[in-house]
Amino acid sequence: MAEDSNSVKAVEKELKDNPGSSGDAIVVKPKKKKAKAKGKAKPQHEGKEKTHRKMKTPKEASMDFEDSGDRRSQVNVKEEPEEDPDFVIKGKKRKRKVDNTDGPFSTSEAPLPKKKKKKKAAEEGQENSATVKKKIKGTKDKVKKEEGGHSVSTKKKKTKEEIEAARALKIKKKEEEEKQRWRWWEEEKYEDGIKWKFLEHKGPYFPPEYQTLPDDVKFYYNGKPVKLSLPAEEVALFFAQMMDHEYTTKEVFRNNFFRDWRKEMTLEERQLIMDLNKCDFGELHAMHKQKVEARKNLSKEEKLVNKEANQKIVDEYGYCVLDHHRERIGNFKIEPPGLFRGRGDHPKQGMLKKRIQPEDAIINCSKDSRIPEPPAGHRWKEVRHDNTVTWLASWTENVQGSCKYVMLNANSKLKGEKDWEKYEVARKLKTCVDAIRAQYQEDLKSKQMGTRQRAVALYFIDKLALRAGNEKEEGETADTVGCCSLRVEHITLHDTLDGQKCVVEFDFLGKDCIRYYNKVPVIKRVFKNLKLFMENKQGGDDLFDRLNTQLLNKHLSSLMPGLTAKVFRTYNASITLQQQLKELRNMKENVAEKLLSYNRANRAVAILCNHQRAPPKTFEQSMANLQAKIDSRKEQLDLAKKELKQAKKEAKGSSDNKLLIVVEKKKKAVQRCEEQLLKMEVQATDREENKQIALSTSKLNYLDPRISVAWCKNMEVQLDKIYNKTLRDKFAWAIDMTEHDFVF
Repeated sequence: MAEDSNSVKAVEKELKDNPGSSGDAIVVKPKKKKAKAKGKAKPQHEGKEKTHRKMKTPKEASMDFEDSGDRRSQVNVKEEPEEDPDFVIKGKKRKRKVDNTDGPFSTSEAPLPKKKKKKKAAEEGQENSATVKKKIKGTKDKVKKEEGGHSVSTKKKKTKEEIEAARALKIKKKEEEEKQRWRWWEEEKYEDGIKWKFLEHKGPYFPPEYQTLPDDVKFYYNGKPVKLSLPAEEVALFFAQMMDHEYTTKEVFRNNFFRDWRKEMTLEERQLIMDLNKCDFGELHAMHKQKVEARKNLSKEEKLVNKEANQKIVDEYGYCVLDHHRERIGNFKIEPPGLFRGRGDHPKQGMLKKRIQPEDAIINCSKDSRIPEPPAGHRWKEVRHDNTVTWLASWTENVQGSCKYVMLNANSKLKGEKDWEKYEVARKLKTCVDAIRAQYQEDLKSKQMGTRQRAVALYFIDKLALRAGNEKEEGETADTVGCCSLRVEHITLHDTLDGQKCVVEFDFLGKDCIRYYNKVPVIKRVFKNLKLFMENKQGGDDLFDRLNTQLLNKHLSSLMPGLTAKVFRTYNASITLQQQLKELRNMKENVAEKLLSYNRANRAVAILCNHQRAPPKTFEQSMANLQAKIDSRKEQLDLAKKELKQAKKEAKGSSDNKLLIVVEKKKKAVQRCEEQLLKMEVQATDREENKQIALSTSKLNYLDPRISVAWCKNMEVQLDKIYNKTLRDKFAWAIDMTEHDFVF
């Protein structure tokens, strides 16, 4: 081991002697052990292994030292421990001698090998101490003493041919995946209403049953430990798991939780536990945090075991056979029980989402397929064979009474067909939207109040992309509304506001409890009708008391087959994106600027559709980090410009080719810095503009993907800059069929 250490020190000295050396890997072969001699290093502690260094397997130790500016070798390395152990010679510790000539790094007094191979300097000039330290560390890492021998194994850097071969293999694999893809869009469609002819699957995957708490983890009430019944204990743990979240501080959440929790308690528990403020979930919360931390700190081997176990579940339950093609299922796992959160200030937050049992689930599959087996000791609620629907299983959740479904993945045929049809109907609206607009403009003057209300609602849906809204039973869900269910209290009329006439101020909770607030100038006839609709009404009265969603959609379908209020929203979103992209088109921009233009077009759609989000918690820190990088890049740019100026000055009037080459290099360095700086500044602008806007919702559900595919082809932007792999799989039909000249 001493010889190995001496070899490393030899390299350190060589680097010190050659501060201008390149980053090429230096491989040092340790000297072979000789017979026992006087002064041979002994281990510090007898009975222990002769090394203080942790041995790694060759696979773990293999590291790649490739760098864009250097040619380096791939070497099997032995990783040095963070704490550098002291070696003992004749019972004494080695002293370290610090040489500050080129930088503060340590050398050993032990004898060094006599033969040394000096490396040629790749660049002129002295390197700073930090660089020297880095070289020493890199060199140490390259020295590996194999068990049972003293040779250093070296893995050569891949040749150009090998890199090309690997790239070709990757392309070939991708092509094979494309060949295996089910190109359903090239097949004939089934007759109306038929979704599939054969469907077979294993049914949904149910979460494991609850396991009781360990004996040393206790729940306390009023300072005293209480052993809860199993159902009550499980619900208590749901609350404990959320104690780091602000939800548990909200009165509505706490009240709903406590009410539902008491329903799960025994009579004795209900008589004892009367006040949530006297409940101590501390030990339950600490246990949950320990489990989370333990999952984070799993070893690679343990993570691999978990991954393999999860993959087995996916392989068994995550796929189905649809018309004799293997298709991925989207949400095959039944959601485990827990506490309902909702979005925004949902009035039902904190309520208990009960465990779903097989007896709650309806299974849908082919008559000629193998019926899924329910878990042992259970049975299905019902088995159906309905090929006019696309779901594989369904059940009703208890909080809002809504139906939940197991559906195929987003990139499946059934989902893709539905998307394609949706955008095709929206495209058809383009051919008759002018006639429809003329019709509702005329209906604003109708003598029938119901017709006028319908015309005003259509005006809002068309101009503001409002959702139609659905009727709800009292207390069934949150107080969310759409256009047809607006109440008088949701709008305020201003004859003049901020220099504009006939302004309508909207303020209501839309879908998912997202607030919609907007001030919009409208045409005079709409403004007058709104005043008429509000006469003699209280704040809680319906604004459109003679209209509902069903009546509106029935009227729309009479104007165009398949037309609904939602189609208007899809049409306006897609047409807005196309118009914005056309206005922002500039082929001279670099890729970063083109992407900023695309995101701005997407942002216009998100604002139109009221797709908001809360700024990420890490937003300020993220922006501060990015700004620090921008400032650093600016300093680099200033330095690069000074160096270019100096190089030009030296090369002025000179015919020395070397000086001219230096000038060209400095120019490229300045250009590179400018490009990187621009990219970062564009990124900062993009982040700032998007901090409260959700771009993904419209991209996923409202924007015809063919618009984006055509834009990428025309602007010479790679599609993966716009769509991640999941979206590329989802919109495979659009990517395959879209040409440069596509127009929505």
